[in-house]
Amino acid sequence: MDRRRRSPINAHDTDRELPGAKAAVLARLWGALVREPIAGITGRQRYGEDVMVTLASGQRLMGRAAMAEPFTQAGDDFRVTTGEGQFADPSALMRSLTLPGETGRLAAELEQSVAFLALARAGQPEPTNGDYALTSLSGQAGGLALLEQAVVDGHPLHPCCRTRTGMSAQEVLAYAPEHRPTVALEIYEVPRGRWLSTGAGLAPRLPVHPWQSEHVLGAFPFLKRTGNKIPARPLMSLRTLASVADPTQHYKTALGVQMTSAVRIVSPAAVRNAPVLSSLLTSLVAGMGLTIWPEPAAGAVVGDDGMLLKDLAVATRRATLPRDGEVILPIAALAAPSPANGRPLIREAVTLGYGGHPAGFIADFASLVLQPLLVLLHRGVALEAHGQNLLVTLTHGRPTGLSYRDVGGVRVSPARLRRHHQDVPPLHGDIASDDDAELRAKVFASGIAVALGEPIAVLAREYHLDPEQLWRIVRDRAEQVFDALPPSSGADAHALFRTPLPLKATTAMRLATNPIQDIWATVDNPLAR
Repeated sequence: MDRRRRSPINAHDTDRELPGAKAAVLARLWGALVREPIAGITGRQRYGEDVMVTLASGQRLMGRAAMAEPFTQAGDDFRVTTGEGQFADPSALMRSLTLPGETGRLAAELEQSVAFLALARAGQPEPTNGDYALTSLSGQAGGLALLEQAVVDGHPLHPCCRTRTGMSAQEVLAYAPEHRPTVALEIYEVPRGRWLSTGAGLAPRLPVHPWQSEHVLGAFPFLKRTGNKIPARPLMSLRTLASVADPTQHYKTALGVQMTSAVRIVSPAAVRNAPVLSSLLTSLVAGMGLTIWPEPAAGAVVGDDGMLLKDLAVATRRATLPRDGEVILPIAALAAPSPANGRPLIREAVTLGYGGHPAGFIADFASLVLQPLLVLLHRGVALEAHGQNLLVTLTHGRPTGLSYRDVGGVRVSPARLRRHHQDVPPLHGDIASDDDAELRAKVFASGIAVALGEPIAVLAREYHLDPEQLWRIVRDRAEQVFDALPPSSGADAHALFRTPLPLKATTAMRLATNPIQDIWATVDNPLAR
């Protein structure tokens, strides 16, 4: 797709984007302060169009209630007011608050998130004003990477949406997907006694991200450069890249950089689980309209103590290519600005497939998403189906297929699988869980609150609709799925229709001592109305 590039980003470009970047991150932070179970917050009260948040220290914060809603769009003039004045800068606001936990760490991350979000926005090409992106990229093998790179603003709810702790601005420009680079993965030879591979097996050759090569590999002199490189395009997660020569081949690399909440290593459990989980999920989704992008092989370097090294590991993934008339894109990209005109890509889908009528799109989209998510939950697998992991196939704008990637984010219930006469494979780490609340939270928070919630919020904003009209369609489609399931699914249905929706409390997690342990918030459930 022909896109006119800006000249190299300069300080003026970034400074121009700073007010908007601060407002976007501040709105995510404000939403967290209003809804998340953050230690030190003792009260929240609505006053007309505003919300007041009270801290145990006696501090009070006041801001617009609408700006605390998930997926809101904040204007550059958005402020949060405290006794110390009005704050436009989320980092300054966090430093002003007396809260227990890692406030200094979070403030520094917010500062970087703002800076790199401004950098991302400053680096975007001007719209082409040509054919719709969904038309010009139809059937193109490299279209997925280009559409993923359109997701400029990162995580739609996390205030650390553009944090890349450990990377400089120059490295972000060189490696981050929103800046559209091609990255050369270096291939290192691993001594045979130092290599473990799983699944289909990988030769003792480790593809390494160039950032990792520069910052980490110096401590491992037994790894030798082969001189071979794989040109690849970074996808939304930055550390997963699609081969330029073969876009079906994706590499999930270890990268010692913190993005949003976690450092993106490839854990020993992930190396061992990936092929097993891929096989299990593929067998379970037969006939559901869902394609699992398998991770057929993984490998890791073995340390001196015989343990797998999480910083020296890789998992391979096989992606599905679009056919003529199709594009495949992560659901998060539906809210991203189209390279053609800067409006959300979901508008192109509604125009091409439904003549501009968003209700038709949501009806088909919800049917496609809810069937596999709720049936798999009933049978014992909870997919983490948020906007990055869940992908939709659009055929001339209409949702016609669904794909899931990154099997490491699932939860598997051995008890539920056995009730459905399904063998339980050996699993490592925290994948296995028979906690019904945990299983439902994984599915409802990602697949309902985010994967459906963000497209509905965007459509309501773009077409000036009451979002409850669209959520009624979703409820109707969810009821149809449960009507076809056995009565034993009743507890899952009750949780979906009669209790608040869970949402991952990302800011509470960043303030916690263990920042990667899940903490959950709740939001009003539009399916319960």
